[in-house]
Amino acid sequence: MTRQLLTIFLVLVTLSSTMGKTEKQAAVKKEKRVPQTLSRGWGDQLIWAQTYEEALFWARSQNKPLMVIFHLDDCPHSQSLKKAFAEDKEIQKLADEDFILLNLVYETTDKHLSPDGQYVPRILFVDPSMTVRADITGRYSNRMYAYEPSDLKLMLSNMQRAKKFLKTEL
Repeated sequence: MTRQLLTIFLVLVTLSSTMGKTEKQAAVKKEKRVPQTLSRGWGDQLIWAQTYEEALFWARSQNKPLMVIFHLDDCPHSQSLKKAFAEDKEIQKLADEDFILLNLVYETTDKHLSPDGQYVPRILFVDPSMTVRADITGRYSNRMYAYEPSDLKLMLSNMQRAKKFLKTEL
């Protein structure tokens, strides 16, 4: 009799420990992060280019301006601008309809994309003629292409300006 009770006890202990592991594995699976998209949180519903070269090709072939966003994942300024950018419906709509989009967490070899230095967050516009729009700047004289969440109206205005190309012959 004691042998049967001992066997039943061992079976129950084994089952409970197995169930505990399954529950823990399910909890770990729920905690896993969603795979990173090319948007990196700047607008998951938008279409983003993967590389600068691809973005230039799309801009030229679709005759749309390119918006290049330089940022870092661990930069608090980049994070706050990203959140404001992603939540602004008007900017998201304009970006979706009228721009080729690229966000980079690294610098490119094109020095035209860092006319006043390499810092983040930095947003530059490029014509379909592949002309970097150095004339479209933010409000800061020491970081000419930087924006803050409070600068979204200026960014929207600059996006409208970027739609008017410098060179129309393509």
